[in-house]
Amino acid sequence: MNADNLVDLASRAMGGSVVYANDESFADRENLINPGPARFNPRDFGAKGQVYDGWETRRRRESGSDHAIVRLGAPGLVHTVLVDTAHFTGNYPPQAAVDGCCVDGYPSPAELATAQWFPLVDRSDLTGDAVHTFPVGEPNRQARVTHLRLTIFPDGGVARLRAHGVPLFDPDLLPAVFDLAAAEYGGRVVDCSDRFYGSPGNLLLPGLAVNMGDGWETRRRRDDGNDWVLVELAGAGGVHLLELDTTHFKGNAPGWAEVTDGNGRTLLPRTRLQPDTRHRFRVTDPGPVDRLRLDIHPDGGMARLRAYGSLTAPARDAVAHRWQRATTLARDLR
Repeated sequence: MNADNLVDLASRAMGGSVVYANDESFADRENLINPGPARFNPRDFGAKGQVYDGWETRRRRESGSDHAIVRLGAPGLVHTVLVDTAHFTGNYPPQAAVDGCCVDGYPSPAELATAQWFPLVDRSDLTGDAVHTFPVGEPNRQARVTHLRLTIFPDGGVARLRAHGVPLFDPDLLPAVFDLAAAEYGGRVVDCSDRFYGSPGNLLLPGLAVNMGDGWETRRRRDDGNDWVLVELAGAGGVHLLELDTTHFKGNAPGWAEVTDGNGRTLLPRTRLQPDTRHRFRVTDPGPVDRLRLDIHPDGGMARLRAYGSLTAPARDAVAHRWQRATTLARDLR
């Protein structure tokens, strides 16, 4: 699977949370999972000293290490971990390790302290002001992960922690009707014509877009073509309602849009769009489909794409099988 098409399972945009850190004397733990790159102003000082857009612990005067625990916004399979020390130059940790665990329900930090963790990234060297990419090896990358534990040796600052992978939603909690394109359920972008101003993966994020940068926007076309994005759904199902949201896109919304399935069958014929508007369209021939192609004419920006429907019985069974296999493996790795 192309890394560009993986979801950051830990991101605040997906509902992730940093539920615990043993120390955050200089910079708050919550910064670890903020969307977007870390910011830095060398003249920005506060009561704790230089302000850092990351997590920073005190200078240790005793042996040991520091750690933070992240609840994934979308539990799933972690393929790649990114540890970003952006702007931390004389205060980054020399080494770090990342572990995962698979815990049912909504455990407290105290309960997570006694969880059975398994390694995703072995203790590895870090450098300052750099993005470190660590592929997760087999079989651990096939195990379902609900929480991450970042351990830094011995102390210091990390700007961002990313966990790129594939969501695996608990089938017992899967609604009968839901957004089949949603990233949190396993929908993903597999191809697109252009991503000049914004990632097409933003189309599938939870919630409403907060601004134009939280959507997908293409460059201005100077030819007779149009832009498009291809989405693989969480599973094959019948799509009954489409939502095309141009919120925040005012002078740069597409003029028209159409939606087809993976075989070219039309779900929404070419239709006029309005700027800064959530458009909803009933689908008269709902499927089943496993892919959607959104064509925008000629170019522009879209905040969100929703495809509300129900999985077929075989697709729901396949989701349950993948979840059970990954959960069993995680328990075996303990």
